[in-house]
Parts: sequence; structure tokens; C-alpha cells
Amino acid sequence: MLLVLLPVSGLLAFTVFSAVTDWREAHTLRDFRTATRVSFALTALTEALARERLAEVLVAVDPDRQGVTAERDAARRATDRALTAAREGAEDGTGQPDVLGQLDAKGRQLFATRLEAGSGSFTPMETEQTYASLTNDLLNTVHHLDSGRPSRASGRAADGYLAALEAIEAAERERADLAVLFATGPGNAPGATGDPSQALSDPWQALEAAQLDTFRQNVSGRLKVRLSGVLLQPAGRTVRATREALAAGDTAKLPSLDRWLAASTGRLTALRALADAAEDELATAADRDLRAVKDRGERELGLSVVVLLAVTVLALTLRRSINRPLTEVSEGAKALADGDLSYDIRYTGRDEIGDVADTFRELHVTSERFAAEIRTMNTAIDDNRLGHRADVAAFGGTWAQLLRGMNATMASFAAAHGRRDKAEQELESIFNLSLDLLCISGLDGYFKRVNPAFERTLGYPGSTLLSRPYIDFVHEEDRDRVQAILDRLATGAEVVEFENRYVRGDGSECWLQWSCRPVIEEGLIYAAARDVTESRSAAREQAALRSVATLVARGVPPHEVFTAVAHEVGLLLSTSSAAVLRYEADGAATVLGSARTAATGGQEAARAVAATGRAARVGRSVGAPIVVDDRLWGAVVVSASRPEPLPRETESRLADFTELIATAIANADSRAQLAASRARVVAAGDASRRRIERDLHDGVQQRLVSLQLDLRMAESMTADQPAELVEQLAHIGKGLDDAFEDLLQISRGIHPAILSKGGLGPALRALARRSAVPVELDLELPGARLPEQIEVAVYYVTSECLTNAAKHARATVVEVRARVYEDILEVVIGDDGVGGADPGGGSGLIGLTDRVEAAGGRLTVRSPPGRGTTLIARLPLPRSAAE
Repeated sequence: MLLVLLPVSGLLAFTVFSAVTDWREAHTLRDFRTATRVSFALTALTEALARERLAEVLVAVDPDRQGVTAERDAARRATDRALTAAREGAEDGTGQPDVLGQLDAKGRQLFATRLEAGSGSFTPMETEQTYASLTNDLLNTVHHLDSGRPSRASGRAADGYLAALEAIEAAERERADLAVLFATGPGNAPGATGDPSQALSDPWQALEAAQLDTFRQNVSGRLKVRLSGVLLQPAGRTVRATREALAAGDTAKLPSLDRWLAASTGRLTALRALADAAEDELATAADRDLRAVKDRGERELGLSVVVLLAVTVLALTLRRSINRPLTEVSEGAKALADGDLSYDIRYTGRDEIGDVADTFRELHVTSERFAAEIRTMNTAIDDNRLGHRADVAAFGGTWAQLLRGMNATMASFAAAHGRRDKAEQELESIFNLSLDLLCISGLDGYFKRVNPAFERTLGYPGSTLLSRPYIDFVHEEDRDRVQAILDRLATGAEVVEFENRYVRGDGSECWLQWSCRPVIEEGLIYAAARDVTESRSAAREQAALRSVATLVARGVPPHEVFTAVAHEVGLLLSTSSAAVLRYEADGAATVLGSARTAATGGQEAARAVAATGRAARVGRSVGAPIVVDDRLWGAVVVSASRPEPLPRETESRLADFTELIATAIANADSRAQLAASRARVVAAGDASRRRIERDLHDGVQQRLVSLQLDLRMAESMTADQPAELVEQLAHIGKGLDDAFEDLLQISRGIHPAILSKGGLGPALRALARRSAVPVELDLELPGARLPEQIEVAVYYVTSECLTNAAKHARATVVEVRARVYEDILEVVIGDDGVGGADPGGGSGLIGLTDRVEAAGGRLTVRSPPGRGTTLIARLPLPRSAAE
């Protein structure tokens, strides 16, 4: 093997050295080829910049020249496209300086140059020089990219190509400078001294000539011939003649601007064609060099492969005598390491390899015995014979230690198994004795196990619960929600708590409160539930009672309370009908409020309640009495919607509602009696006022009139009496007149005659005229008279408000509005006084409130401090009066 390895190693070293050398050379050639391609893109950009430079110069020297602006815009677009193409080529990566970064910088400089040129900040020569600076920088980058020179042929081709580019740039600059000269005149050339034309032409002519000489020295004969032809073309002769005229100072022989541009452009086009040909030669030389290196590497690699194949044949020849037994022993060791005890090593040679084979065969036997002990122990575990122990004495060394560890593990497992059995027995007892519902369900939609409390609560045997999908036992209205929760559990939610309804075996409903935890890897859901039917029923009953009690406390009309009671009872007991009845004097029962379906099926229960005065149950109907002031007033009757009778506690539940109904009826009677009493008090007060008015009119007023007449007669009889007596009689007469006027005012205040004669409208206008505070009236009253009680109430409310405005409010104006709408007379009285009136602070507003409420109306007072007082009275009218 050593004799084989020595030549193989030498060959491999030589192959590696050659491969590394070829790889480096090929890498250099690839980099050079890539760099030349990037330089070609930059050359295209310099050509576009030269065209844009000329266009910008022409715009600067002659902006009115036809088509010059369009040519500049087209040149700019061409430059932008060339810049984009150069960027795309530079992204390939050349191993050279950051060409892409340089292009980005030149792009920004170009943009700034365009802005300056467009704004007129640059002279034509400054524009030309700025663009020339950009072009020179790009040509320097091209020189750097093509300076690799991996071979002599590639170096000569690169030198010729670069010389052509430099000559073209010199010609471009000459063309631009002379265009400025011809457009402005020789005397106007910027910076010209002596002979400006010669100063502008000579540097570029000399530079072009030098670069073309370098071009001739490095390119092929074919390109040399083409160069001679270009220089002898008509355009070339025109350029040469122009240069000679400039050198001689003969301005008469100078061409026009258009002729110069045409000749120089044609000559530059021919030179660029030569540069393109030199570019092709450079690309061809780079590709040829790279291909030659690749071919040489392939030949050397092929030779190395042939030699390696020969060495390989020699190594295979030695394999039969050395490697076969080693391979057999190696594979046997690997099989034993992988746990394959069936592999047998057959080699029996009397050498070192044979000794190793014998050792592996002994290890194979020991491993089989050890595996047999392990299988025996596993069988004992499967048969629950946890007292079995392995035979440690039959093994020695590490094998015995492993078996002793297995025996200790078996003992620990037996102890843990005993504790587990005890824990399972305790858990089984808790599972069976728990009053809560415990179950294990699968993600397949079936119960896997339920405890006895589950069976007792739902009323199904365990076999039924386990044989049907558990969604079948859920109330139909809750199935979609339960299915959504089960889908959430199937996604691995930690713990989910919810409530839903189940249908018991007898058809009744029960509410269960669940707490569930999924075990996704086992496909199970562990759940515990509690029957909350009674607590929910109690809560719902309390809510229903609170709802009805709120209506009673608010003093709503009794018929609304009756309807609400029937509705709440029907919902609470889930019955088909519920009704509130009132017993008439003839023994008939009148339905005052019902819910669900019509109150049918409960007539027998209603008659039983009427006969006994106590709660009664007849068939599927239950009735509870309503007792008001120790007398049977009516009953609440419900009928079951199912064949099963109503629950036993139905009578007690109905009793709570009947007490609320009795309270509502008593409150309604009390309010009715209070309203009637208030109306009687107000009517009695009005009658007393009228009686006092008649007594004053018929008694005191008549006596005062008689005294006045007697006094006038006495005055007529005192012509000869002393003056003091006459004055005394006149003073007494004046006192009688004043007393009569005061009595007249009191009489009008007790009951105004104009209210009795003209009605409410004239009476309010009279009050406005007599008011000490200006009054604004807005009356929209019907033509017919209103009820006397309504007119009197409105009159006194208005009179009291006007009096308060004058005495207490310090108001400057009072607004009185009265109108009728929807059988309601609304009177609004507002002032702009100091406000702050308290309805409970004095008897005036309290008396007005009593008078309005006695007429069935309502009085509202709004009097914020400093913002005036507004009083609103709304009184109901009979339909005929409102119309």
C-alpha cells in the first residue's frame, strides 16, 4: 500500500499545483474579460456625453438655432439610457474599484451640470469644460479597467482600443471648441489672445495625432488600413483644411458652423467605427486567452484522471487479499453496535484479524444472553409480575452492573405501580361519589366515561350517554354555540368555561355550568359540570319580580302591570299560556292581561280558586288568588305546555306575583281616591268662593251702596253747616268709595265675573291688562268654552304667576302662551326675573299644583337662579272640547 501511495501522492500534488495555477490564471482572465465589458459600457456613456456636450454648447451659443433644443433633449435621453446601461453592467462586479459608486456620483454631477447650463449660469466654454471633466473621469476609469494585461496580445489590443478612445475625445473637444468659435466669431472666443483660433485647435490636433500613432502601433494591419481611409475621406480632408486655415490665420477659408459640424461629425463617426473594431479585437483576444487556459487545464486534468485510474486498478488488485477480512470484521462490529445479533463473522484465519474475529464472536454470544434477560424482564412487566429479577450471577463486569441497575429499576417501578394503583382507586372513588358531573369526552363527539351524578342529573343510563353524540343531549337553541366552543377546544385552548342547556330524559331542561380542559395529544376533553338550574331559575324569578315591582313602584296603570305579570310568569314557568283574571260580581272572570297564547285551558283552575279562595291545581293548570283588602279580587292562572304537570313550587311562585298585583291595585285605588278627594276639595273651595262672592255682592256691597246714598243726601242737607262738618262728611264719603273699590277687587279675585261670562281667553287678557308687569300673550284656544274646572285652574295659575312676577321676581316682562294639541291644553308662563322659585317653599305653588292635579293635569316649575322662572301646566281635555 505504501508503494501505491507514494506515486499517487506525488501525482495528486502535481495535479493540485497545476489546477491552482490554471485556476488563478483563468480567474485573472475572467476578471479582465468582465472588466473590458464594463469598460465597453462606459465607452458608450462617454460617446453619449460627447453628443450631449455638443448639443448643450450649441444651445448656449445659438439658442434660436432651428432644432437645437430638440437635439439637446434627445441627447440627454440618450445619455440617461447609456448611464442606466452602464450601471447594469457595473452591477456584475469586476473586482475593480467601485465603478457603480463612480457612476452614481457622475450621475449627480451630470444632473447639476444640466441645471447650471439650463439656468444660463455657464458660458459655452464653461459648459464644454464641465462635460469634458465628466468624460475624462470616465476615460480614466476605462484605462484602469483595461490595464490588467493578462497576456501580450490582450495588452496590445487594450492599448490600441484606449488610444482610439483618447483620439476621439480630442476630436470631440476640438469640434465643440471650434463650434463656439464659428458661432461667436474669432474675436469673441473666450480667453482668446493673439490668434484665438490657433489656440483653440492646436492642443487637440496634437493630442489626436499622438493617440492615432499609438493606435497604429498596437492594432492589426486591417485597422491601420481603415484608419488611413478615414483620414483621406472628404470629411477628413475638410477637417484638415480647417486646421490649416486656423494655423495660417486665414479666416476667409474657414468653413461655416453647419459645414464644420457636418464634416467633424462624419469624421468622428468613422473614428468611432474604428474604435468599435478595436473593441471587438480586444474582446476576441480576452475570450481567446481564457479559452486557451481552460483547454490546458482540461488536458492536465484528463492526464491526472488516467493516472489515478491506473493506481485504482492496482489498489483493487490488493483488496482481495487484505481488505475482505477487515471488511467482514468491520461490518460485524457495526451490526453489533446497531443491535443486530444475527450477523455472523465467518473468518477463522490464524492471524491478528482472526483473533479480532474470535473476540467479536464471544461478544456476540454474551450480547444474545443479555438480550434474552431483557426480553424476559419485559415479559414479566407485561404480565404484571413485578417481583421478577434478572440473574446477575451469570454475568460479570459491566454486564452484571447493568443487570443490577435493571433489577433496581424494576423494584422502583413496582413501588411506583403500587402507588399508582392506590391513587387510581382514590380517584375512582372521587369520580363515583362526586355530586358534580364529571366526564371524559373525545374530540370525535362522544362521551368516553361519565360518573353516576351525570346519569342522575340527566336521567339517562350510562350506556345511552356513551352510545350517542353528546351534542344530541344539548338543547337545540344552544347547539351552535356549544359546537363553536368544542371547535375552540379542539384547537388547544387551555381552559374553557361556559353554560348551556341540556334536555333531561323526561324532556325537561336543565342548565349546566362547565369547566373543560383539552388534551390534544390524547384526543380527549376532561370536563366537570355543575347543575345551576335552580340558581338560574331563582335569579330569573327575582329579576321578573324586580321588573314587576319596578312597574308597581313607578305607579304605571294597572293594565300594564297585569300584562307584564302575565308575560314574566309565562317566561319564568315556560308555559303555553298565562293570564291575570278579575272576578266580577256575577261570578264571571275577565282577562285583564295575558301572554303566550290565549288564556285557555285554565278555566277549571280559575273556578277552583273562586270557589275556595286558595291556590288550586287542576290537571295541567295552576291558579293563585289575588286578595285586595281581605277580599278575593281575582287570580293568576297558568297552563303547562307539556304533558307533564307544572312543578310543585308553581303555587308559591305565583303567590309572589299576586302580592305585587294586589299592591298595584291598592296603590291605584289609593291614587284614585286621592285624586277624587283633591278634586272634591278644590270643588268645595270654588263653591265657597262663589258663595262668598254672592254674599258680598248681595249683602256688604248693597249696604255700602245704601250708606253712600245716605251720605250724599246728608251732604246735600249741610249747606248752612260749618265747613268742618262738610269736610268730615266728604272724608267719610271718600272712605266709603275706597272701601267699595277694595271690596269689588276682593270679589273679583274670589271668582272673576269675566271668566264666567266670556271664557278663558277674555279672562287672561283682563289679567294681562291689570298686571303691573308687561305681559305678552300668545293664545291658540278653541272657539268653544272649555270645562269650567280647566278654565278656573288656568285662570288662577296665570293670576298667581303674574302676582309673583310683580312682587318677588322683579321681572320686566312676562310671556303667556296657551295652545291645545292632542287633547291637551298646555299653558306656558315665563318671566325674565331673578328665578330661584322653590315649589316646596310656599303655599302658593303647592296650591296651584293641587288645583292642576285635581283637574287631572300636571304642573312643572323651572326656576334656575338668575335665569327667570318658567311654569308649564298641561291639563287633559275631553275630545269634544279639544275639537
